[in-house]
Amino acid sequence: MVSGMENDEIRKWKAAGSIAGRARDIGAKAIAEGVSLLEVAEAVEGYILDRGANVAFPVNLAINEFAAHYTPTHDDKLRFRYGDLVKLDVGAHIDGYIGDTAVTIEVGSATYTTLIEASRRALDSVTEVIKGGMPLSTIGGIVERTMNSMGFRPIVNLTGHSIERYRLHAGVSVPSYDDHSDLRLPNEGVVAVEPFSTTGLGEVSSYKKSNIYRFVRSRGSLTPEQRTAIEEIASGPNQLPFSERWMCKRVEKGDSVLKGLVRSGSVYSYPILKESSGGMVAQSENTLLVDESGCIILTE
Repeated sequence: MVSGMENDEIRKWKAAGSIAGRARDIGAKAIAEGVSLLEVAEAVEGYILDRGANVAFPVNLAINEFAAHYTPTHDDKLRFRYGDLVKLDVGAHIDGYIGDTAVTIEVGSATYTTLIEASRRALDSVTEVIKGGMPLSTIGGIVERTMNSMGFRPIVNLTGHSIERYRLHAGVSVPSYDDHSDLRLPNEGVVAVEPFSTTGLGEVSSYKKSNIYRFVRSRGSLTPEQRTAIEEIASGPNQLPFSERWMCKRVEKGDSVLKGLVRSGSVYSYPILKESSGGMVAQSENTLLVDESGCIILTE
């Protein structure tokens, strides 16, 4: 499968996907009433590092109507509450080969079981038929029909994405509705499929800046502390996202240093994404290795 890839590449994709999947499952089991978000995020990221991989992006723990881009700060005091609907999104990489996966957990209650199932069923339905060269609108139509049949809507402005080495979002967007486009999946490659289901109108908007960042380039007149932070960022794969938590472990007063770098335009802060009408949100995601014969799930 995937004739254009070397065996070593495929091995790394599979290894990264496997570690991400196990880290996701560990995080899902740890989420419970009264447990801190910081504890779960650090346990998941610690597992990835302990297995010899790297964290591809900060663990996302988006709750209820929030869909994505929340990760705890270094001193975060938030704890999971009964009834929370938690999206746990995890990424691991080995030498830049990335596994990206997500699951939704309802804390203690069972109010949103069907909403969670709608997202999961949409993902499974796509996985059964996806193959290289397939129209992207066909994939989106499968997601949309699956969710609509269960009484929910897909979030139309959140998409799956192709993945390349060190590139989490590599240019191809996989829609969650039939957008009637003529675009197709590449004949072979790696893609993350991540349908979001909602009780709301089906669109997210930016809420406020998150604790997840991406390096842009060094700009303006920087303080010595900011230059040190830039050196730390540049020492790694700086096209991948990072968190305030990570910076605080490496640079004194990392939180305030990052704020200055955002103001200078050197660093971009991802916005927290919220369902625009306040609807509850569920997410399921796997990374797939795709060719013209079908797919292999990398993050099971």
